[in-house]
Amino acid sequence: MAGVISRAQSRKRRQARVRRKVVGTAARPRLCVFRSAKHIYAQIIEDTTGTSLVSVSSQNQSVADGLNYTGNVAAAKAVGEAIAKMALEKDIKEVVFDRNGYVYHGRVKALADSAREAGLVF
Repeated sequence: MAGVISRAQSRKRRQARVRRKVVGTAARPRLCVFRSAKHIYAQIIEDTTGTSLVSVSSQNQSVADGLNYTGNVAAAKAVGEAIAKMALEKDIKEVVFDRNGYVYHGRVKALADSAREAGLVF
């Protein structure tokens, strides 16, 4: 069947559309989010050099302590707080948010809101 697009292909299209507009520089690196069924990951990337400055996931022991399940909104909030704390330690205050083709809803929104509350500006 021609014209059938899978869920993954649709996400890749949305990801490319967002990435055209969202670019991380040295002044404002990119906060990129990836979510799987069991975990959520966030990293701050400087696109000019292609380096990852800070990364946190729900698999980290410091984040996963006290959580029953690492694939829910509570885990996303914990990851958002942790990424903001680590970024502020490295003197990164402003970032651009890259939702990575995901809808700004649920875990992605919870991570962004908790990062903002912890001190990141985007």
